[in-house]
Amino acid sequence: MNTPIVITGMGAVTPVGIGVDTYYHNLIQGMCGIHRISHFDASSLPVQIAAEVPDFDPEKYMSRKQAKEMPLFMQYGYAAAEEALIDAGLHPDRPEDLPVSPERIGIVVGTAFSGLATIAETQDGVSTGTHSKISPRFVPKIIGNIAAAQIAIAKGFRGPSLTVTTACSSGADALSTGMMLIGSGEADVVLCIGVEAATCPINIMGLASAHALSTYNDQPETASRPFDATRNGFVMGEGGGCIIIETEEHAKARRAAIHASVIGWANSTDGYHVTAPHPEGIGAIYCMQRCIEKAGISVADVDYINAHGTSTPMGDIIETTAIHTLFGEHASKLAISSTKGATGHMMGAGGIVETICCVKTIQEGIIPPTLNLITPDPQCDLDYTPNSARKQSVHIAMSNAFGFGGQNSSILLREYQ
Repeated sequence: MNTPIVITGMGAVTPVGIGVDTYYHNLIQGMCGIHRISHFDASSLPVQIAAEVPDFDPEKYMSRKQAKEMPLFMQYGYAAAEEALIDAGLHPDRPEDLPVSPERIGIVVGTAFSGLATIAETQDGVSTGTHSKISPRFVPKIIGNIAAAQIAIAKGFRGPSLTVTTACSSGADALSTGMMLIGSGEADVVLCIGVEAATCPINIMGLASAHALSTYNDQPETASRPFDATRNGFVMGEGGGCIIIETEEHAKARRAAIHASVIGWANSTDGYHVTAPHPEGIGAIYCMQRCIEKAGISVADVDYINAHGTSTPMGDIIETTAIHTLFGEHASKLAISSTKGATGHMMGAGGIVETICCVKTIQEGIIPPTLNLITPDPQCDLDYTPNSARKQSVHIAMSNAFGFGGQNSSILLREYQ
């Protein structure tokens, strides 16, 4: 990339902690955020476990009026953006003191399901006669773009506002889209946000019927088993993440602290199947390869990969195969982990939150573990950092996010010096 782009702000709302430092600390301590579902009675469902965000009080991050206007997925994104804006020095007490022109601040939100949970709950109320009318807030609560709009309205930002929905790569694609906005000169600063809160009966039943979800209902904390031979599906997660990017020149000019450099990004499509990844991983291979080419580095320069690693029987093998194919001999030297053993699959939020994990891994030099990797799978034979964190110097890290429809997204980060 011709224009160096850096990360100056981060925020995270996750099943293992709220706040970037809490999230990362709990990851490396081996905390698991997967439990029996508490938002509603799931006892009659085929899957009764999920990674919900515990102890989330929206009024710690927004007014009561804002909380009433926003469903949970928007609240998560708003809270993550609040943390990131403070971190980036873009949250002054007075809007007129903002160090960047409001017209030059953009927002890109990635979400797979937007307001699905609100739609399902409202339709159930109508069908059962519980609801005699629909709130005028209903439509603004379910359409994905309002997540960005709520932040823009509250902060007075007037730059580009976009929403991407590319299944489980939505968050990473929000960051890629933000990179394009910065690179094309459409914005000086972009808030890249991933959000999801789609743990609802209709979604669980649909994914369960597709045999995508883990059915270890009696073992919630060990149900997500990336790369383990006994894995039988992913666990739904929820939350939000925000990464603020700008050019290095712009960040230096306003004396912002810089967390890391974004040196590569790429997107691709398998062109194969609506749910299954290509059996040879051709889309994932191309995506990672293109990301490395854009960064102008070699495969041997990559130290760590935060894998997509969802704990599905097919997906974990295909990602492993793709890494072997692209990285060759270096594949066995890579440190790899899937943090979904701890957070579940946060879907649209995952790409951003897992990229934040990569930033912290570079800064702290500690590889987060892949939880619940007890029984090795002969077809998943790389170093996945099983069960315990490991101290290791990391200068360049990759984050992978893949989704239904054959969506592939990869991000490359470098230690900032």
